[in-house]
Amino acid sequence: MITAEHRMKDRNGKNGEVIALLERRNGVARTVDLAAWREQVKQRELHIGIIGLGYVGLPLALLFNDKGFRVTGFDIDVTKVDRLNSGQSYIYSIEPEQIQFARTRHFRATADFREIADVDAILICVPTPLSEHRTPDLRYIATTIDAIAPYLRSGQLLVLESTTYPGTTEEIVVPGIERIGSVRVMRNGAATKDGIMVAFSPEREDPGNKNVNRCDVPKVVGGVDASATAAASMLYESIFRRVVRVSSPGAAEMTKLLENIYRCVNIALVNELKLLSLRMGIDIWEVIDAASTKPFGFQPFYPGPGLGGHCIPIDPFYLAWKAREVGFSTRFIELAGEINESMPHHVLQSVASALNQQDKPLKGSTVLVLGVAYKRDVDDLRESPALVIIEMLQQEGAKVSYNDPLVPSVGRGRKYNLGMYSQPLDNLDTYDCVLIVTDHSSYDYEAIVDQARLVVDSRNATRGLTSAKIVRC
Repeated sequence: MITAEHRMKDRNGKNGEVIALLERRNGVARTVDLAAWREQVKQRELHIGIIGLGYVGLPLALLFNDKGFRVTGFDIDVTKVDRLNSGQSYIYSIEPEQIQFARTRHFRATADFREIADVDAILICVPTPLSEHRTPDLRYIATTIDAIAPYLRSGQLLVLESTTYPGTTEEIVVPGIERIGSVRVMRNGAATKDGIMVAFSPEREDPGNKNVNRCDVPKVVGGVDASATAAASMLYESIFRRVVRVSSPGAAEMTKLLENIYRCVNIALVNELKLLSLRMGIDIWEVIDAASTKPFGFQPFYPGPGLGGHCIPIDPFYLAWKAREVGFSTRFIELAGEINESMPHHVLQSVASALNQQDKPLKGSTVLVLGVAYKRDVDDLRESPALVIIEMLQQEGAKVSYNDPLVPSVGRGRKYNLGMYSQPLDNLDTYDCVLIVTDHSSYDYEAIVDQARLVVDSRNATRGLTSAKIVRC
């Protein structure tokens, strides 16, 4: 491929940069001119389609809409589509007023994937869970490609944002498009100007984080070819302050895994140190605070009842699976995953031991779980350790209830079927044990300890309180 950069007058009469990509095929130079794409981004003329309106897709849709783009959201959940189109929200951190405002600025939702033909950029934000055998479950990506491929057209940009293993974009997405659709994917040195551009750009959502604006989180982009990287970068530069271009989709996919496995490994380290510290009579939280005073070479991570969220509990297994495919064993990473997965068992044993100290067996005891979301002050249940802990308590014969101010009910998910409703906090003395799993900031922990018979704290939420009722685990 020969790349040339030209200068020309834009429609406002000012000098603007135009990128022209020249591709040689059969001795004939073809030009994929991205100047018009840049201008459409600048003038907010591109129509954005976002597939998957969950914790990643919906905030991204609102961000594009807030910057003046026309946005259509796609989701197979008709209930979500109807709620959005009526101005309602189903995510705690997104107010209904935000949806209603977006509706006045050309945002709408649909379950009709034929409308993909009407959009210019397609951003895929669908789930990528693990199967029962801890292998990648890419059915949502595959079915999405199957659904949209017949309606794709030349000149569109398709970006996968779902967290996945390196190779997914080029091994699953690209072949899926070309197997079903009528357009080809642009590739360096082997594409016509009438193809579709494909790239990967990992989502970097952090539900509940109010300290960092979404637009301040740099966006990593890796395209199948230079035109896809350039087009995706231009698009994301309109809403993010910084875009980081990498050489390929695989590099972008591995970047996401590195970020999350870094956290997974360090959390596993402090979880193991917590278990050791408990046996040695040392307060691990005091140790972490003391270590955090070092101004270099240390970043604090905190122990807990297990990992939750869509990425951190899953990513080590995605990479381990891919590594085995190329004959490599990720022993260190897999060990970290195993340690974090063992933490709900530690919580179960701690509850049983605490009840035993009060001459009560776990079987038949009443346990109130405080917090079922996977982290503080969010309503996100994805991979929440609380769900595992509840099921384990029930299997041991405990009578389990829960309270979570952000999660009124827990029905059926991919891995659970609990059928439970949040209970009030006005009768804590009727439970044999109150188990703190998610440390929401709205809880009055002093009042909880005062009213409860026994409190098992897996999050150090009761730090600073002194009571014989408290068992920290």
